[in-house]
Amino acid sequence: MPKSAVKPAPGIPRTIWALGLVSLFMDMSSELVHSLLPLFLVGTLGASMLTVGLIEGLAEAAALLVKVFSGAFSDFIGRRKGLLLFGYGLAALSKPLFPLAGSAETVFVARLLDRIGKGIRGAPRDALIADVAPAAIRGACFGLRQSMDTAGAFLGPILAILLMLWLSGDITLVLWFAPIPALLAVAVLWGGVSEPARPASARPLRSPVRLKSLAQFSTAFWWVVGIGAVFTLARFSEAFLLLRAAQLGLPLAWVPLVMVVMAAFYMLSAYPAGQWSDRIERSTLLGASLLLLILADLLLAYAESVITVMFGVALWGLHMGFSQGTLAALVADTTPAELKGSAFGLFNLVSGIAVLLASATAGWLWQSYGAAVAFYTGAGLAAAALLLLGLKRMGR
Repeated sequence: MPKSAVKPAPGIPRTIWALGLVSLFMDMSSELVHSLLPLFLVGTLGASMLTVGLIEGLAEAAALLVKVFSGAFSDFIGRRKGLLLFGYGLAALSKPLFPLAGSAETVFVARLLDRIGKGIRGAPRDALIADVAPAAIRGACFGLRQSMDTAGAFLGPILAILLMLWLSGDITLVLWFAPIPALLAVAVLWGGVSEPARPASARPLRSPVRLKSLAQFSTAFWWVVGIGAVFTLARFSEAFLLLRAAQLGLPLAWVPLVMVVMAAFYMLSAYPAGQWSDRIERSTLLGASLLLLILADLLLAYAESVITVMFGVALWGLHMGFSQGTLAALVADTTPAELKGSAFGLFNLVSGIAVLLASATAGWLWQSYGAAVAFYTGAGLAAAALLLLGLKRMGR
């Protein structure tokens, strides 16, 4: 083929970069809180492990359940940005509730509002990426946004460590810094994100969620939904990683280092994994991510030192980098253009049920039988997901 006939790969659109920056600031805020919240609940407020699991599970499930409505509604109105502003704005407004909390119930309300904000923005954001991303680099676009999101998850716990050292371990005072990057995220979204113009069309007044839309989704899409749910069952809340490190003697001020390590490996792997998924079969990357999760769970179950925990956390982060953008790209690949918001919403509806079961079960197992049993169970579920993935590939 003549050199002039080789078509260069398209560049990543400006909107993707702006959405990545928004995600970076909001995740910096959220992870500053999240890296200290389990310790705040258990150490300061006296909550049990089961309570931590239920709070995390219900909050994350609420976020994922809300996505089914926000994604479908964004398809119905033909616009995404307004829902993004509402979702990110609600999350920003929830941040002051954490340092004001005097009970586990108040923390639950704050966490619920924060995660509902995430749910409102999540599916429309992913649908907007699918709208503007060139098909040839769709995996790279999802991977870039995920990588920038994880950069915020890397910086937030670092900020938490520095503030804990500066403020002599006063968790309540440290949590007051979280609203600042959250407000920056809303400002960047307001001024820096635009969405493609859509042709005007007459839409009848109806519910944005319609059961008959389900018939338009392919078998391949429902397979992605199913495998995503099993993934989620195998991977419970990162709160348990923090508590495992604290259990094995990591000083309070340094516990956010767990999230720094996880986010670093997540951040460094998400974009390359997205690029690879544009060149090789995406299910290959999903299989690799499950192997990483199995190894991570086994290390965390076996760990008798903080160093071993950190190795497990690093593998956990690699698993996230290999799986999250890849699953999002698979949803985009297997759905019609006019229903991508609904598709991401349905995907997250099923995942929401799974995340509630996963975190509540992990909390109960930890409280009843110890940390090792919780992580061994996670490894077993990840192995089951890997088996399902292998059977699917053999049967195609």
